[in-house]
Amino acid sequence: MKAVFLDLATLGEDVSTSSLRQAHADWDFHLRTEADQVLEHIAAAAILVCNKTIISSETMRHAKSLKLICVIATGTNNVDLAAAKDFGIAVTNVIGYGTASVVQHVFALLFALTTNLLNYDRLVQAGAWQRATGFCLFDFPIRELAGKTMGIVGYGELGKGVASAAKAFGMKVLIAQGIGNNKDTDRLPLDELLPQIDVLSLHVPLAENTKNLIGKDELALMKPDSLLINCARGGVVDEAALAHALKNGVIGGAGVDVLTSEPPTRGNPLLDSSIPNLIVTPHIAWASRQARQRLLDDVAKTIEAFHQGRIRNHVNA
Repeated sequence: MKAVFLDLATLGEDVSTSSLRQAHADWDFHLRTEADQVLEHIAAAAILVCNKTIISSETMRHAKSLKLICVIATGTNNVDLAAAKDFGIAVTNVIGYGTASVVQHVFALLFALTTNLLNYDRLVQAGAWQRATGFCLFDFPIRELAGKTMGIVGYGELGKGVASAAKAFGMKVLIAQGIGNNKDTDRLPLDELLPQIDVLSLHVPLAENTKNLIGKDELALMKPDSLLINCARGGVVDEAALAHALKNGVIGGAGVDVLTSEPPTRGNPLLDSSIPNLIVTPHIAWASRQARQRLLDDVAKTIEAFHQGRIRNHVNA
């Protein structure tokens, strides 16, 4: 029984595949698989592991031996789930692997914005502190998180982790109602939540009902000094609207770890260096070494369970 990993390079070079090799003996590991190589690489596969490689209905039609697709991520939008079900192929994902890493990154962005960390570093590098007459500089405002209000959209494991950390810093936390769910009586509709918060942190998957969830109208509801943190998916925010809002002082700043298209080879409105109070990082909130290793090790457990006749984290049951 052949197992194939299509895009190992998406996890970096510092992780160990030993748990996968212990879970299954016969492997083909590919660092990358281009679209025109997918059929060749999975022709004999019974078990398929992939991160971002697209697995279409047509691909599955030609993979006669395929029984299990392990997406080495939480999101499974790279796999046609309905087609996999029709072909009798189980699709699994990994959940909860990156909570500590993502929470840490959310607050790294938030700390950098509230303390104007990058701006002060640039001042020092430019020699401003060395030329100063006083012992410190006051060129940029520094704000405390204590007493501020954070709004969270998406209250799964990541959202709850961010909420817990926010409370530890003395912040009040408000939770948005689930999209299309009016039964969460202890949570607020988005249009009621946005005017009340100082920080908005997004933790929803990208789907039809979350695409451009935060757009021009939503940004206009936020306070002029409020901050937006997006470590979810790029398409959840209307990027052109966010760029316009930052340039025109509609909100105070943003920290963004994700873009609509990655890598942004065709550019992106948020890559304009003239946008003030914006930090963009290259989709690394999830990427601590520990989190990436947990991903691999969890997939190994899924493969072990498969050999025992069980499907873990089954997303297309």
